[in-house]
Amino acid sequence: MAAPCPEDPSLERHFKGHRDAVTSVDFSLNTKQLASGSMDSCLMVWHMKPQSRAYRFAGHKDAVTCVNFSPSGHLLASGSRDKTVRIWIPNVKGESTVFRAHTATVRSVHFCSDGQSFVTASDDKTVKVWSTHRQKFLFSLSQHINWVRCARFSPDGRLIVSASDDKTVKLWDKTSRECVHSYCEHGSFVTSVDFHPSGTCIAAAGMDNTVKVWDVRTHRLLQHYQLHSAAVNALSFHPSGNYLLTASSDSTLKILDLMEGRLLYTLHGHQGPATTVAFSRTGEYFASGGSDEQVMVWKSNFDVVDYGEVLKVHRPPAPLATSSGSLTVSILEQRLTLTEDRLKQCLENQQLIMQRTPP
Repeated sequence: MAAPCPEDPSLERHFKGHRDAVTSVDFSLNTKQLASGSMDSCLMVWHMKPQSRAYRFAGHKDAVTCVNFSPSGHLLASGSRDKTVRIWIPNVKGESTVFRAHTATVRSVHFCSDGQSFVTASDDKTVKVWSTHRQKFLFSLSQHINWVRCARFSPDGRLIVSASDDKTVKLWDKTSRECVHSYCEHGSFVTSVDFHPSGTCIAAAGMDNTVKVWDVRTHRLLQHYQLHSAAVNALSFHPSGNYLLTASSDSTLKILDLMEGRLLYTLHGHQGPATTVAFSRTGEYFASGGSDEQVMVWKSNFDVVDYGEVLKVHRPPAPLATSSGSLTVSILEQRLTLTEDRLKQCLENQQLIMQRTPP
């Protein structure tokens, strides 16, 4: 078997300790800790330093469905089938505070970029926003007509996006608490959604095996991928905004190149469904979890750059009209977030693809 070339992602290590399917993974800010939640009702906090003992946090009375570190890494949030959210201090003591307001399974939890609030999604069909430090429920967003699987803040904290079993993705204004737009292109339950690091786009994954990318300013569908052979359960943007990582019930992880609108890698590691994925805050690593009770850590390798520079200028995904196979670039839209040299590079990429695409 050929040795992997240095640019290919490589499996760095795997963690065993959960006694049931892994549902969620997230890295701390400094990548020293990796949290995972499981159907076994426990959270694990794994240390990336070799030979370090993991922390096991017990407190939830039922399956843990989601985990998320606060931006500082000093707090860790979890949601559960026991209808509660817990905020943990991720140290050896594992002390936690319980937040109650949902009336059914909590599917998703996500901190705002300032760490002051967090948003949850639940089978009670609501999205709820909470104050972290005042430890209280603030308000609900209630327009979904079925379970809400996922909710995320925009990078600037002004918008919230949610994904539901009602087959819609909804965009909300946090201040007015109103639904700004509903995206209805998915043919089945929508499992996962997140904002592009630039805040200009969202990506959503669905039980219809697809991943879709929309512009949140024009609400236009920019890209559509049908690459997995089963439900897509989770997704994560690379911090550069150039790549999207997906996990599927077909047991694979896939890495999509958003600038060229193509599949870059398919990774086989999990036995059975891959349920969750997350890039580290720098993009150097990504983690995955599956029904096989395994947590895997991969080294990205494919985009080794100065992340400090990349994070200053985010490129939104190139618009891609998949139905006709033609590619379009909306230069005025892209000028909102691109510097001149980045725009030139993006246009050159587009021309290369168009040369490769048969008429």
